[in-house]
Parts: sequence; C-alpha cells; structure tokens
Amino acid sequence: MNQPIGRGPRVAFFGGSFDPPHLGHLAVARAARAALNLDSVLFAPVGAQPLKPQGSTARFADRLAMTRLAIGTEEGFAVSLADAPNPSGAPNYTLETLLRLRAELPQEGVLFCLMGADSFAGLRGWHRGAEIPFVTPLVVASRPGERLDDLRAALPEGLGVGPVLEAEGRQPDVSQPASSGEVEMRRYLLSNRAGEEAPFYLLPGLEVGISASAIRQQVRAASGSQTPVDAVLPEAVSAYIRAHGLYR
Repeated sequence: MNQPIGRGPRVAFFGGSFDPPHLGHLAVARAARAALNLDSVLFAPVGAQPLKPQGSTARFADRLAMTRLAIGTEEGFAVSLADAPNPSGAPNYTLETLLRLRAELPQEGVLFCLMGADSFAGLRGWHRGAEIPFVTPLVVASRPGERLDDLRAALPEGLGVGPVLEAEGRQPDVSQPASSGEVEMRRYLLSNRAGEEAPFYLLPGLEVGISASAIRQQVRAASGSQTPVDAVLPEAVSAYIRAHGLYR
C-alpha cells in the first residue's frame, strides 16, 4: 500500500471537526504547505466522527461555512467535502476517505494526511489506524520538545519508527530550515510487521495552544457581542458565530 513519491500534485488532507476552525488550524496548514512544498491543503470538516458519538456542537453546514470563511482566498487552501456526512448515517473513517482521495489523484500525485498532536495521540483508537500511514504519509504538527520515544508511544500496535530519511524528490532537506528558515521539518521512517515502510513527517514545536472546546465554552460564558476568543479566530468566523448564535 506504499505510495511512491512522485512529481504530480502534492496534496494534504486536513480533516477534523472544525467546530469552530481557528487560527491554530491555519498555522498548522501554512507550516505544512511550506515544509512539504504542497500544492494544496484540503480542509475537510467531518460529518460523524466514530470517536465522538455525541457528535459536533455545530451543524455540519455551519462548520462547513465557517471553514470556507476561515481559509478565505488563501493560496493553496481549499474546502473538501470528502468527509461530508454519509447518507446512511454511518461514521466517517479516515482510512476510507484517504483511499478515495488517493484514487482520484493523478498517478504521480502525492497525498499526505495532516493532523495535530492531539489527533495523532489518539491514532491507536482510530478505525484500522495502523494502516493509515501506509496509504498516505502522516504529517504531524507536534508538541514542542516532542521526542522519538513520545512518537513511538502514540503509534498503533505493530508500528515502529526509525531514523530520519534523506531528502527525496521535491522535498526539502530536513537538515536545513524549510521556507527561508521559517519552518522546520523532521522526517522519520515508519514500519509495520509485514515489512512495509512509509515516510513520517514531523513539524516540531507547531502545536498552537488553542482549544476548540475552550472557544465554545468562552462563547457560552460571554455576555456581550465581543468575546475573548475573537483573538484566536479569523474575523469572518467570529462574525459568523455571532450572527448565527452558535455555541450559546
């Protein structure tokens, strides 16, 4: 299931609740775009997460609209319906979504799966989580000071992580700062019991201390039209939340 590094379009799938999308999401996407020389980052609000049976706070339509507002017209960012609600009501599984997206890419295209540290920490509980890195390489915005031992502890059973790989294709040398010194990227090698190998990318120190659940709580607690969370949300998203009375 290994995906070769090619010269076609380089695309990152960035899934999540986006409930609401905030500046931390944009920071992670910008860093990945620079470090991996991406052509596009697909922001994909999820319909129904298996690990969140209670569902998201805002409706999918609202989360989709806020995500569109958050990315605006930023180059290389797009909203994807790849994880939209299933008509059957079945949960959305990342593995299945990635397989569909990869099949839609040109043969020489490359698909990555971008996630934050919190999502990566829960990978063991994902549906067939051990298979995901061998469908598309993982790109993780890690916590500051993340160590190799920390990564091993978060991997699904049967997976191991090894030394840094050499630069390949269009990718920057991990020993050098990417994008004029603004973004650092580290590259490792994942392996499984079947002997398959897959690249694994770490963007160290990029975890932004913004919590979507904390944002929702602060909006509920606020009495005026302005809330403390305006500083961590794109302006258009803040306006949408107020206009539609979300999270009250």
